[in-house]
Amino acid sequence: MTDYLAAVIAMLGPAQNRYADPSAWDRLHKELGVRLPSDYQVIVDAYAPVKLNGHMYLAHPATERWNLGQWIRETIQAWSQVPWDELDFDADEDPRRLFGLQELSFGTRNGLWPITSTDRGESVFLVQAPGAPYFIVEDGEGGWSRYTMSFAEWLYRYLIGEDMTGPNSSALYPGPVQLQHLPMSYDERPEPWYGPDRGM
Repeated sequence: MTDYLAAVIAMLGPAQNRYADPSAWDRLHKELGVRLPSDYQVIVDAYAPVKLNGHMYLAHPATERWNLGQWIRETIQAWSQVPWDELDFDADEDPRRLFGLQELSFGTRNGLWPITSTDRGESVFLVQAPGAPYFIVEDGEGGWSRYTMSFAEWLYRYLIGEDMTGPNSSALYPGPVQLQHLPMSYDERPEPWYGPDRGM
């Protein structure tokens, strides 16, 4: 069985852990009232704040800029303002029907929790279901997909070019994964770097 967390780290290169701080995660979990997956925490600590392959953003709970807690709160607020009950969904477009959700809520006990997004408009949400969490992805155009797997597996499959944000959504970039620190000041312009060769 594949150890997807180890596979992701092998693909991205040695962990940097620039802002790793267990107390920041404790504060975030207490504030949110939900625990984010441990493999997600390891990946965020290892590399964030970072942009992966030119599209995906990962924020960090211990930084002032690109702060994960602030981003989650702002994203929950934005998605919660959509009048979901007033929208006229087709049966195959309504995430409540597609995934058996009683309601479409964000930042609630049984709701959707944003954990990452891309500059292509895609949003990845954690659902803390009984048994095992899963992920629901909105593709930026009203399409919804469910992925029942760990975050590390989801990210690994995303980075190798599988359709992980809906049908026909792959973003494959052959060669090493590109990483770029997100600027921690207005005048900072971080240069990208690359993970190890992937043989692809």
